[in-house]
Order: sequence, then C-alpha cells, then structure tokens
Amino acid sequence: MAADYTYEPAEIEPRWQRVWADEGTWEVVNDTSDGRPTSYVLEMLPYPSGEPHIGHLKVYSVGDAVAHFHRRTGRRVLHPMGYDAFGLPAENHAIKTGQHPRDSTDAAIKEFQRQFRRWGVSIDWTREFGTHEPRVYRWTQWIFLELFKRGLAYQKEAAVNWDPVEETVLANEQVVDGRGERSGALVEVRQLTQWFFRITDYADRLLADLDTIRWPEHVKTMQRNWIGRSEGAEVVFRNEDLGVDYPVFTTRPDTLFGATFFVMAPEHPDVLRLAAGTEHEAAVREYVNRTLTVDKALRGDVDKEKTGVPLGRTVTNPVNGEQLPMYVADYVLMEYGTGAIMAVPAHDERDFAFAQAYGLPVRRVIEGPDDELPYGGDGPLVNSAPEFDGLHNRDALEAIVRWLDREGKGHSSVNYRLRDWLISRQRYWGTPIPIIHCPRCGAVPVPYEDLPVVLPDVEDYKPRGRSPLAAAEDWVHTTCPQCGGPAERETDTMDTFVDSSWYFLRYCDADNDAAAWDPAAVAEWMPVNQYIGGVEHAILHLLYARFFTKALADLGDLPDGLQEPFAALFTQGMILRDGEKMSKNRGNVVSPMTIVELYGADTARAYILFIGPPDQDADWSDTGAEGMHRFLARLWRLSAEAADELPDHPVPDELGSDDERLLRKAHWAIDKVTTDMTERFNFNTAIAAVMELLNEVTPVKRGAASPGAVRFVLGTAASLLFPFAPHVATDAYHLLTGERVWEQPWPSADPEYLEAPTFELVLQVNGKVRDRVQAPSDASRDELVALARESDRVQQFIDGNEVVKEVVVPGKLVNVVVRAAA
Repeated sequence: MAADYTYEPAEIEPRWQRVWADEGTWEVVNDTSDGRPTSYVLEMLPYPSGEPHIGHLKVYSVGDAVAHFHRRTGRRVLHPMGYDAFGLPAENHAIKTGQHPRDSTDAAIKEFQRQFRRWGVSIDWTREFGTHEPRVYRWTQWIFLELFKRGLAYQKEAAVNWDPVEETVLANEQVVDGRGERSGALVEVRQLTQWFFRITDYADRLLADLDTIRWPEHVKTMQRNWIGRSEGAEVVFRNEDLGVDYPVFTTRPDTLFGATFFVMAPEHPDVLRLAAGTEHEAAVREYVNRTLTVDKALRGDVDKEKTGVPLGRTVTNPVNGEQLPMYVADYVLMEYGTGAIMAVPAHDERDFAFAQAYGLPVRRVIEGPDDELPYGGDGPLVNSAPEFDGLHNRDALEAIVRWLDREGKGHSSVNYRLRDWLISRQRYWGTPIPIIHCPRCGAVPVPYEDLPVVLPDVEDYKPRGRSPLAAAEDWVHTTCPQCGGPAERETDTMDTFVDSSWYFLRYCDADNDAAAWDPAAVAEWMPVNQYIGGVEHAILHLLYARFFTKALADLGDLPDGLQEPFAALFTQGMILRDGEKMSKNRGNVVSPMTIVELYGADTARAYILFIGPPDQDADWSDTGAEGMHRFLARLWRLSAEAADELPDHPVPDELGSDDERLLRKAHWAIDKVTTDMTERFNFNTAIAAVMELLNEVTPVKRGAASPGAVRFVLGTAASLLFPFAPHVATDAYHLLTGERVWEQPWPSADPEYLEAPTFELVLQVNGKVRDRVQAPSDASRDELVALARESDRVQQFIDGNEVVKEVVVPGKLVNVVVRAAA
C-alpha cells in the first residue's frame, strides 16, 4: 500500500504545540549569570475585545519571526504577552447589557489566549497579565504616586473637551474633526478640575533622544512635529478689566509695534470667563462649541475664510500702551504658544484676512520693496519706536527682546506645541487615581502600603456627568491618611494610555509581589530590542512611554542609563480587502480563525508575511492563501517522501554537477533569508527565496543529485522557513533529521558556494532577448562579447546588418546594437 503523503496541519500543528506547552519551550528565566546576549521582542499591547482580528495575526506573525530568528542566532529571548484591558468598549458594553466590564474583558482574554495558542505564537505565557488586574494596577497607582511626590502629577482647572455622549473628558488627540473619536458626537468645551502629568518638563529630552533610537524616520518626524519646539519671545499683554496678564509666545517680536488686535483660541481656558457678563457672552459660547467641529488643520489653513467673535475686552500692548480689542477666532490653535496671539495684519496672511473681514486697522512696521500687504519679508523697521526705527528687523529682534526683559514685559523663550498630558477620565473601567481629598489637608496621596485602591463594583456604569465611581458612596467616603478626618476618594480614573506606558517594564519581573520590578531584572532585559506595532501609535503611546521611562529613571526607579524604552521600532502596514480597510460594516472582514481552520495556522502566518513588504499595506487574496497552503504542503510532502525513500547519507565529498547546483542554491537561500532578517524585515522576499530553493529540489529538477544533497536542501528549506511557518517546518525538519529545528543554530552560508563559477548571461539584440548562455564569472568584457557573437541565435539578427556597438552589463547581459547596412 502506497504511503499517504497528505499534508495535515490539523494534526501536525496541535501536536507540536503540545510539545512546546508541556516543555515550556518559549519560557525564559531571569539569569544575569547566563553569558548569552539577551533580546526583548515585544508587540504592542493588544486591547482584548471580542476576538483577535487580522491585524493581530500580522503583528504577532512579524514579532514571532523575529523572536525565532533571535533565539536561533544565539540569544536568550523574552517574548511576553498581556492585555491592555481597561477602556471604553468594555464599559460601553456594560452600559448596554449590564454585564460587568470585568466579565466581558475576561471572556475576550480567554478567546485571545485560545487563538494565540492555536496560532502557535512562541509566547512566554508565565509572564502574562491584564492591566485590569489589581495585582498589576497596584503598580500603575504606585507610579502615579511616584510622579505626584515629585510634582510631575498635578491637578488644575482647565478647559477640556467634553464628549456629551460618552459623558467624559477627551484628550486633544481623541478629538477628530471636532468630534469624539469613538462616539462621533460634537465635542463641547467645559471647565473642570483635572489631573495632568507634566510631560512638558521633558520636551527637550524627548526631542534630543530621538537621535539615539532606531525608529522609522517618519515616526520620529511625527514626534518632533508634535513636540513642536520653536524659539522666540514671551510677551505679556494685560487685561485691566480682570487684572489678568496674558502671555503670548511669538517668533516675531520685531513686529510687536504692528499689533492692532489680540486673538485667543476657542479652547483657551479664559475665553468664556472673559466673555461672561458682556453682550457677546452667548455668541462666544455658541462660537466656541461650533468651532470644535472643525478640523484643526483646516482651521489653521491660510486660505480658509476667517471667522471670529469679539470678546468685549481689551489688552494693553506692552511696547506702546495701546488698547487692543480681544477676539476669539478659529485660526488660533491652543496647541501653539499660549493659545493667544498678538495679531499683526500687515505682516501675517491670516491676521490680514481677519482684519479685512472685521474692519480692523493695519499698521506696517517693516519696509518692503513695494506697498503690497501683507509683507512677510525682511527690511528696516518703521512706525515702531525711535530707538528701533531704521534697524534691520533681524537685528531689532534681539534688541526688542532685551528691552522687554529690561522693562519686565517679556523675555526670550522656547515654546513647545506639546501640552501636559491630561489623564483624568470620568469613567468607571480604568485605574482609580490613588488620591484622597481632605477638606483640611487638600489632595493627599494614598499611602503606598494601602495600594491597590481596588475598583469597586457599581450598579450603573453610565457617567451621567460625573464618574460612575461617585455613586459608590461607601467606597468614596473614607478618612484622611494625614489628619484622620473625613475625606473622599478621587472618583476619576486614569487614561488607559497610563497603563500602556509602563507595562513593558512589568514583563521583566511579572511575578514580583514586593515591587513593580526588580531593577536587576529590568537591567537584564531593557530596553526592548524590537518593538512592533501600528503607526497610529506613533505619537501618543510611544511618546508617553518614552516620558515614563525618563521620569522613572530620574526618580531612581529604573537602572542608570535607561532613557529609552524601545531601542528599535517596526511599524507594520494594514491588511486590506479589495483595496479597502476591513470593517464589519463593509462586510469584508477576514477572520484569522476561518483561515486557520481551513488551511492551518502556518498558512495564515506565512501568507500574511508573504503578501507584501510588512511595513506597507497589502491586499488580502483568498487565492493567495490557497497558493501558500500548496507551497507548505509540497515542502512537507517532499520532506516526508525523502525521509521514507532516500537513504540518510551525508552530502558526498565528491559532488556531481547536480549536487553542486543544489548546494549553491541552498547557500544562496541561506544568505538571502539571513540578510532579509537582519538588515531589513523583508519577510516576503525571504519566503520567496525558500520557494525558489524548493523548486530546485523537486524530482523533476533535482536531476542526478545524491540523496544526501537532496535531504540537505530540504532540511535547509525547512530550517529557513521555521520563523514564518514553525509547525510544518518543525515537522519536516524532524522527519528528515530526527532533530528539533528550534534547538539548532541558524544555518550559515558557506562563502565558497556563494561564488558561482558561472552565471547565466542574457544575450540581446537591440534590447530584445535572443539567447541565454553560461558564462565564466570572471570573464572579461571582450570574452562576454565573444560569447554573444558565437551564439547562432544572435548571429541570425546580426548577419547583413551593421553592428553599432556592444553594451555589456557585467554579470548580467550583452546587448548588441545593430542597424541596417547602407
């Protein structure tokens, strides 16, 4: 009876997964005495909702390939897993169904565990945790207190973005086109007391240290632009009605004498206070709310029609004492400077357009080549002050700043677009802020020994204008740790970005009950050698994690020298369907488990890496997945047949021509895949190289190759494919060698076999291929031309024509250019 060589992933994959689970193959212990280098490979913490999607499959296929390669190149690899478990989806589900967010989150985590294990991802499951576990958020609260005691966590009243549907505060980054990014509701401005982290103290270091990390340049640029450093002067304009000073940052103090009005951003915390009690109060409030529906990039566009509302107040220009009318206008953004500007319409396009629209004066203070305004160029100052008139405006810049400093009306300044991180959320499903409010003592930190402040159970998860925690009165009412008097707990919870800003540190020492981490464990593994995730996190998550690392290092909580959390970053592209982003609404979602159940996990993993360069978007194809399945089936079938039918002999010392051809191809593939894994993440071309190698060893093409050479090539193909399709590669390699491929070192290419004695020379006539011949690798130009001339097929097109020239591309082709004879 003939042997059955049918590839059965449903049998092969669970069998090897049991081995890995039973033996704890991917577990790694902290051991600073181990002399091997370490590698920390980490995918961005997933949010557990429902079941994993195709994006999860891609990012973990990328990460697992890197982890496997690093293990087999001699490194101890930490490849952990956890869950960003707090957040709005679970809470919104609880509001709709009454199911506790913990229950739906835990159910989702179980599904993630099931599928990730079914995919065969090489996770160290002993370090797994969810950020919603009290044993974990205890340390999130500890970090808050560490920042609080150093003044890096503080509370202040601020104008905030209020989502009326979610009934919570949104960070600026969570407002898209004036709407809540999740609810889609028009956002309103409210004044609330909020908690902030002082990330702005780290702006310069966050900028400078971008040069020390291996990140995609476009991600670094996004962070630089978000931090937005600029040099200029801070000038104080005073509103006498309220007795309030309003600082303005400007890069053009040379134009101060040209200011004719004063404009504040709609988000400025004082806008509503300034308008209160004036005839403009209602109009200002309506304008502010309406403006938030407009995309900020559009608001600042030079060509957009300028709109605004007077505030009914004035400020004093400190350089000449003039009273400037105050406006709120959409073209001024809170993210720049102080959220207020001195408007100089003669020398700024947007100010000029606003002045024209509202009939405001225009005063020129820099001479130009003609009378056209606005003028943005350089020249001598006019209409300023006697001591400055006539000075070139670039020289006047420094002179005016010195005068402001001398008079106490301003000073040179560096400004950042970056704002302190608003972390307060009026939601239930998040980490409680460990602060107690005492009427006598103020905001008092919860003692470290009383952590964690455990999230209480509540009956109603809907915010209703305040945090749902406020309804848990038995929990809220407590005693002050300082004076022992009656007090109340803080009822806001933390932004979930807080959890994801330090979780990677906990993986280094996940079972530590006495501390967030042992510094020795952190020193052993950090920084993360390869971080992998979506570019949509380029600003918020990555910036916040960098801030936490620097702040905790300054506090002495991290080892000396650790300043950056992620040494290298890879951002993967999206998987599309028919050119569109996958979405349930479009009905074009590809379920990873559907592919796994149909073809096996290896097909799903290998195809998602083969589909295109992993840093670019790629379009899913069902026929492409079928093709990958056929390739894996052929690898397994050829390996099983060879194991049964070919004697287990080594590669012979005396090589036949087919042996040499196969060995050269094998070492070419080793070199290609190794290069693609080390110098760039070109997994698609690495897999293509293994396909090309396998094609050479099929019975039709292997020729008279010895059994040893055939088995070597098949074993090499399986070994190289292991990072991308670990189950089938493991099984094929084991059938051929009896060894476990993951315990074998990564193959190395023999330089001798990379230097082929001959190469295929393409012969062209007038750019069209007419023949292909083998040429010596060291052939000279004249010898290559002679080979072309000797070809009968080339001669057919040369005879009777005049040879104009011969174009030689060494190692590739000869092109004979001819024309008809006269």
